[in-house]
Amino acid sequence: MPELPEVNTFKQYFDAAALQQTIMQVDVSDDKIIRSSDGATFAEKLVGRTFVNSTRRGKYLFADLDNGHSVLLHFGMTGDLKLYQHEEDRPRFERFAFVFQDGNRLGFEDMRKFARINYLDDRDAFIIEKKLGPDALVIGEAEFLAAMEGKKTNIKAFFLNQSNLAGVGNLYADEVLFQTRVHPASTVIKIPLKKRKEIFAKTQEVLHEAVEKAPYYKQYEEDWFWNKWRFDGHLAPDGKSKVESGKIAGRTTYWAKPWQKKY
Repeated sequence: MPELPEVNTFKQYFDAAALQQTIMQVDVSDDKIIRSSDGATFAEKLVGRTFVNSTRRGKYLFADLDNGHSVLLHFGMTGDLKLYQHEEDRPRFERFAFVFQDGNRLGFEDMRKFARINYLDDRDAFIIEKKLGPDALVIGEAEFLAAMEGKKTNIKAFFLNQSNLAGVGNLYADEVLFQTRVHPASTVIKIPLKKRKEIFAKTQEVLHEAVEKAPYYKQYEEDWFWNKWRFDGHLAPDGKSKVESGKIAGRTTYWAKPWQKKY
């Protein structure tokens, strides 16, 4: 599933493809992923409008319109964007496409149909309603530590809860915890303050490095973070701890014990 760095790449793609483009029509072939209305109503609201900006908050991309409204693009597990002109280039699992005045089409593809597309009258109200926490690239150390204060949940669940901070999901949480040597089942309030600060710093380091590399979640580099260690039996840097996997916070999680200490 695309997490913050991958959605940031989608933002860059969207900006290059769609900003300042007038929408002449919206071709909806399957409106299951359109949550705010049926496909015809969704298309009607967008015809004649222009995308003027985009805003990313965690894993959510908001495409802002010239009337002050927005289109929410949440990519789910298999969402994707493709700009094209000719029918033979249409994505196989395209669910809808924005057709622009310049003749280009921006298709939204989603094989598994877990994406969520909404037409929003008020983007900020939606963020409040969803209780989205501060963006993981924007949050400061003090705010991060305050979010951890008193938490009796495990650290993996802390990361996955988007009201704590928005943008970190299963894969980047595992990466940060592997690099900071913290077991993902550790109880947050038991983690020492020094180690909590280390977790914050490593989260920033990993996310910034990932964003700079503009990852595409369907095709990571061979030496991408977790490609180097996140599989059963791999030896941790101590040369003796083996990576294992299991369900933590409801997600398949990887760790190496005792390389990663459980607090």
